[in-house]
Amino acid sequence: MAKFLRVDMSGKKAVYEEVPEKYLALGGRALTSQLVADEVPPTCDPLGPFNKLVIAPGLLSGTSAPSSGRLSVGGKSPLTGGIKEANAGGITSQKLANLGIKAIIVEGKPAGGGLSLLKITPDGAELLPADDLAGKGTYEVTATCRRRYGDKVGVITIGPAGEMLMLSAGVTNNDSDGNSSRYAGRGGLGAVMGSKGLKAIVVDCPKTFDVPVKDPERFKAAAKKFSKILLDNPTCGQGLPNYGTNVLMNIINEAGALPVRNFRFGRFDKAGEVSGEKLAEVAVARGGKATHACHPGCVMRCSNVYPMPDGKVCAPIEYETAWCFGPNLEIGDLDVIAKLNYICNDVGLDTIETGCTLGVLMEAGVIPFGDGQAAIAALEEVGKGTPLGRIIGSGATNAGKVFGVTRVPAVKGQGIPAYDPRACKGNGVTYATTPMGADHTAGYAVTANILRVGGYVNPLEPFGQVELSRNLQVATAAVDSTGLCLFVAFAVLDNPEALPAIVEMINAQYGTALTVEDVAALGQNVLKVERKFNQEAGFTRADDRLPEFFYTEELPPHNTRFDVKGEELDEVFNF
Repeated sequence: MAKFLRVDMSGKKAVYEEVPEKYLALGGRALTSQLVADEVPPTCDPLGPFNKLVIAPGLLSGTSAPSSGRLSVGGKSPLTGGIKEANAGGITSQKLANLGIKAIIVEGKPAGGGLSLLKITPDGAELLPADDLAGKGTYEVTATCRRRYGDKVGVITIGPAGEMLMLSAGVTNNDSDGNSSRYAGRGGLGAVMGSKGLKAIVVDCPKTFDVPVKDPERFKAAAKKFSKILLDNPTCGQGLPNYGTNVLMNIINEAGALPVRNFRFGRFDKAGEVSGEKLAEVAVARGGKATHACHPGCVMRCSNVYPMPDGKVCAPIEYETAWCFGPNLEIGDLDVIAKLNYICNDVGLDTIETGCTLGVLMEAGVIPFGDGQAAIAALEEVGKGTPLGRIIGSGATNAGKVFGVTRVPAVKGQGIPAYDPRACKGNGVTYATTPMGADHTAGYAVTANILRVGGYVNPLEPFGQVELSRNLQVATAAVDSTGLCLFVAFAVLDNPEALPAIVEMINAQYGTALTVEDVAALGQNVLKVERKFNQEAGFTRADDRLPEFFYTEELPPHNTRFDVKGEELDEVFNF
């Protein structure tokens, strides 16, 4: 029987509840967003007592469905001021699902301060004192918890950035190897967890793929079919398994859409030195791994394990991170990128937001562009809680205000990721309009704009971009609700049998009779719920726009501006 685990941090108690009928058909992002919309006042202070942190596995999590171990974390974002869902790999989603936990709802705020740890086992849940973990990085916290409670446990935790309520703090959980680096990074939900006085959640469950399934044989056949579809797809079955997400570096650079020097240029002459191919070469030569699964049952294995010169290991370096600490800052050294990545993982910061923030600091002249050691030194201030460290931890928009910089690549207060919207205009539409703040995963138009997956829409022209982004935002909201990795979208867009296979797995698991149209309706409803929350929080059409320099400055080498009109952006959610 599925249940909610409601954790009252004011009264220091954890209680299981029956799941109301309206939530039974929801999972992942659909569930976190609906619960936030139903239980969190849209105008509340994100770091105050009325916000809630909701953690939910997907509809297929805990089954043998391939690549279905994603975890959704939701709440009102202290970074954007709107609703937020951040998504992570790791092992905790499958463990929670196997314990029958449909969602963890963390609410209230301890009156007397102090930190707690939530321990969840098959026998129940309890809050334990955790002041001994105060100020410790996520790597140490995870290692400590695995020593105390067993090396198979899942650990969800925050770093010092979350404890200090920094607005770009993330929530991390570990992979099967114990690496504490699978981040629900975006939007500052680590600060929400910190505001609740919750340092960590330990999930102890010996099962991984044993969630009850109504029709096991039907499910097995659908899962086998879907796995073959993924492995037969060139991106899912070859590109990602060979070089990970950073296989995109050379591709996006060649397309002229790679943001360089705080979004001034579209190509970087040292892109090859920080590419997926180079990363794989160096990682393997040092005894690491070119590819790696972030959660059990993943067939794409797009993660990696990168040994650093100091003997520590960064696992993984994703494309977005390689970009934001590399070309974005004009740094062409993988070891510097890995060091910046490692610091973020340990202190508990979203790497994309941090890279955008360092770009703003370089724009302000606080750090020289291209100076990797200066960037490392600045980032190390975060863990110390110095004024500069707190500025960096509060995100790009706030750093711009502090230093008087107007060239800040952010929408709704959240930093723009690794595709310049002037040369990948479908992504620009997504950045501008998604309820999540600038987020490439909300509607990944790179597929049709650059990779020619699921069709082709010219990335340099405004035509067709609104429809492309709209369809992808709907599809993404649905996929985020299943627990499936978003990268299955490459196969879904290319193979007409992929989406029906997903629907077949859901129907076999729950005994339902959903259609492909029902899945699309689910995605639309998720977006409607999120948009309504943001509107009630005070968002208007003016918030669905890119920073003005994207409209006025041409981006070399194509010398294009973002020219999708405002009235067209306002039509994105006309379903």
